Amino acid sequence: MKTFEAVKETENIIDFIRTYYKENNLGGAVVGLSGGKDSAVVAALMVKALGPENVIGVTLPCHSKVKDTEDAKLIRDYYGFELINFDLTKIFEDFKLELGNFNKEDTVNSDINLKPRLRMATLYYLAALYSVIKQKTFLVAGTSNKCELFVGYFTKGGDSVYDIAPIADFTVDEVIQIGEVLNVPTTVLYKKPSDGLSNQTDEEKLGVSYKEIASYMEDENSVDKKVALKIKTLHQNSLHKFNIPKYQRKK
Repeated sequence: MKTFEAVKETENIIDFIRTYYKENNLGGAVVGLSGGKDSAVVAALMVKALGPENVIGVTLPCHSKVKDTEDAKLIRDYYGFELINFDLTKIFEDFKLELGNFNKEDTVNSDINLKPRLRMATLYYLAALYSVIKQKTFLVAGTSNKCELFVGYFTKGGDSVYDIAPIADFTVDEVIQIGEVLNVPTTVLYKKPSDGLSNQTDEEKLGVSYKEIASYMEDENSVDKKVALKIKTLHQNSLHKFNIPKYQRKK
């Protein structure tokens, strides 16, 4: 296995961001901060690339843990960017009220996925707003890592939507190493990953660990057969999230 050069890759990502922004005459970034390592690392990368004055962090609680917002504030304090808190709890509840009465068991998955969709709508609203206020274009930065993307651990129309993806080609362990280079506060960087929506850790929901996913992507035979089958199934069942079929008229 090739050694991961965290310092070099961190520099490469920062250069990638700066180059893209310069080539496209862009100005800033909006980052949804969950209180976890992925969004913290992305915020840190955007600050290093663009400067803290050009980064807007956003906390989007919706029946969320107070600790997540506190951890987001810790990242804000460390890197010095503006942080907005936009509480989606009432909006979520009003949505459910308007929807009417359905069996609670039937709406569990819909409820979980509604929250990231509301969050992404908010981030794009703020990106457009700050583009006007600052008189330069703000993009929404994605915070998904390579392991999450491989098994489809994201919501269509939610956290799958973004304008730039700084860490999408890095596994969870690699993201942590990049975070170490960027001096991301350890309480956030080593925090057990959770979606903040279902009261379960990511790995509990997936049924496999991120280390196993990373190993599988490197070599399918490097993990237990049952684990490999689980990861393969998750990957195959999520392919529809990446490829939207488009009918083309027959000539």
